[in-house]
Amino acid sequence: MRGKSDQVKFLGTAGARFVMMRQLRSSAGTWLSLGGTNVLIDPGPGTLVRCATSRPKLNPTTLDAIILSHKHLDHANDVNVMIEAMTEGGFKKRGMLLCPSDAISGDDPVVMKYLRSYLDEIKVFEEGGSYNVGNLKISTPKRHVHGVETYGLEFSLRGRSEPLISFITDTKYFEGLEDVYNGRILVINVVRYEMREGVDHLCVKDVEKIIKARQPELAILTHFGMTMLRNKPHEIARKLSERTGANVIAAHDGMLLDLTPYF
Repeated sequence: MRGKSDQVKFLGTAGARFVMMRQLRSSAGTWLSLGGTNVLIDPGPGTLVRCATSRPKLNPTTLDAIILSHKHLDHANDVNVMIEAMTEGGFKKRGMLLCPSDAISGDDPVVMKYLRSYLDEIKVFEEGGSYNVGNLKISTPKRHVHGVETYGLEFSLRGRSEPLISFITDTKYFEGLEDVYNGRILVINVVRYEMREGVDHLCVKDVEKIIKARQPELAILTHFGMTMLRNKPHEIARKLSERTGANVIAAHDGMLLDLTPYF
């Protein structure tokens, strides 16, 4: 079932702490509307403000789910206020939270306990998992190599086996990563321009390998660190298009992508 407005909006494209702290790019999340179902992915600092100032405004009470790929601050800072907004302060019990187990358990959870009762349901991610939200099927095919429990995401309309859009969230490159994600649209978090030892993030060389292998209809770069900004993401995307033969673009804050041509 397709929706009247199938689209993805990049509320923020900041990656890593320094771009986030200086707000050189917004660190808000990504809003996906597909098949009449609305989900918010990785609501970092400023997500609620960006929803309110978006044109047209994005109404949190229309969300069906909030998703955390992992609990780091730049991905999860606004999760509590967005749960509050989605449920109208808890007066309307509704919506779902999907997240790794360490976001809600252990010594350092990021989701406040009292807010969890506002939700209809909480689903905990696992490798190879599949979860239904409204008209969407959300899959977590692989646990990533990152400092905390982290998963990439794939979204498809229920009843269809092929994912429409895949998100390669934060991870260090690992052997076989280029074989995991099959979306017609591939969104890739690329924090580093060049690899740096001890940093669990992808660099441009890693991304080039993934795009060459997958050949998606569209690859979107996002979640930029300082070295990416210095080297101009739109120029990097243009060069990757030339080297891979794929259509590669760099996301910018507020970018709206119509998903209709990819059905």
